[in-house]
Amino acid sequence: MVGESRAGRPKVSSRETLAEAACELFLERGYDATSVADITQRAGVSRSSFFNYFSSKSDVLWSGLDERIGRAIDALAALGTEAAGDDVRGILLLIVRDFTPDALALALRNAAAMGLEGELVRDTGLRHARLSSAVAEAARASGIDVIRADILGAAHAAAVLSSLRVWAEQGAGQVSVESVLRDALGTIHDLPWAI
Repeated sequence: MVGESRAGRPKVSSRETLAEAACELFLERGYDATSVADITQRAGVSRSSFFNYFSSKSDVLWSGLDERIGRAIDALAALGTEAAGDDVRGILLLIVRDFTPDALALALRNAAAMGLEGELVRDTGLRHARLSSAVAEAARASGIDVIRADILGAAHAAAVLSSLRVWAEQGAGQVSVESVLRDALGTIHDLPWAI
């Protein structure tokens, strides 16, 4: 029994089991009608186990992407005064590199069925703000004026998040999200990193 939870599931799979249970319930009942208790009961784990992996019900969907965004923000800050557009785009591409269909992709594709449209708009906005701010700060550190830096930040963050949404809606796994993001970053050509 060592290494197994009370419900007999291996501990290493608890995070994935919780995400799977949450998505099933969101599809069956809707996001608002699903509680953390419902998710833990479906997954066969305790409520405290849920909070070992996730800080909230919404975190079930976003935690994987949030980790990637956090690493990107750190990498952007590390660029310092040497930040260049190619460096920034390379870091943003790392956010989606080897991204595979997960709970977020399922939620993006099935937002209406899960009753998640409003939640996803709000939560996407939070990620957009974090990423936009980090890109804008990198631009300012490299000597770009505040307005252009803010515009570059917003455009690049929108490219990342829009690419994930479009990739998921078109059937995550059909094409790589990295190729979708490369195309999206190409549309920012009218906003050059430097003049």
